[in-house]
Amino acid sequence: MRSNCLSLYLFLFFELVWFNGKAQQIRSLYDGRILGSKVTLSQDEQPTLQMYLPSKEKASGAAVIIFPGGAYAFLAYAEEGIVVAQAFAENGIAAFVVKYRLPKNQTGEDKSFIPLMDAQQAMKTVRSRASDWNLDPKKIGVVGYSAGGHLASTLGTHFNKSYIPNQENISLRPDFMILVYPVISMSDPLTHLGSKISLLGMEPSREKVDLFSNELQVTNDTPPTYLTHTGDDGLVDVNNSIVFYQALQKKGVDAELHLFPKGNHGFVQRLTVNEWMNPMLFFLKREGFYKPN
Repeated sequence: MRSNCLSLYLFLFFELVWFNGKAQQIRSLYDGRILGSKVTLSQDEQPTLQMYLPSKEKASGAAVIIFPGGAYAFLAYAEEGIVVAQAFAENGIAAFVVKYRLPKNQTGEDKSFIPLMDAQQAMKTVRSRASDWNLDPKKIGVVGYSAGGHLASTLGTHFNKSYIPNQENISLRPDFMILVYPVISMSDPLTHLGSKISLLGMEPSREKVDLFSNELQVTNDTPPTYLTHTGDDGLVDVNNSIVFYQALQKKGVDAELHLFPKGNHGFVQRLTVNEWMNPMLFFLKREGFYKPN
């Protein structure tokens, strides 16, 4: 029994995968008890952090924490997680893909905060281990796709309140945000209804809708933000990105909005990597977060 428990613990703590011939680590997001869970999680539901570290020759010291989309009902982990992480690592930026918990798998009134707890835990973990992974703790940002963009922007607008234990007082504020066809608002008719129902339930209060409508939560301390979307997105209204950009502008936050005329939702899966990656890298260079080696 003791041997089986130890084996399970080691599996949950880390697992090795391969990238460019090098072992990449998958860590459990929590070293001990998983915070906030009201149900027993299966092995596949355990929140994890998968690392893609660049070579020493390419390493810039910058890092991104990546949140795949999936309407808070599933995770597009390969397309909007692993592929993205590999592209960043190839360009010298350490990448960490978060397999965050889905609120639909939770019970209790606080299920809406479960993904945010995992996002804060991911930021705390990466920043606290920055020296171990040769990262600059002041150059750690977030990347989010679709509903993952909502989670990334929630982290970037709700960092002053910790939903996780943080006795070390580690900053939970991302240094920058990259939001790709993001869900931003939970307000009708702008929101993506599936994401809203999954996160907030069928009849959320006005207070909770406003709290998770991140265009309403922008301050002058919100991180610099790069947004990209397509005008013909038939799933998540492009105005999500536009209203967030406008809110950032009103508060004097550096922001860039890159709109493609066509491509629909999930366009990064159809474009070449350079088409969507290069504008992001140029933004990070202009903001002083990235200097390629």
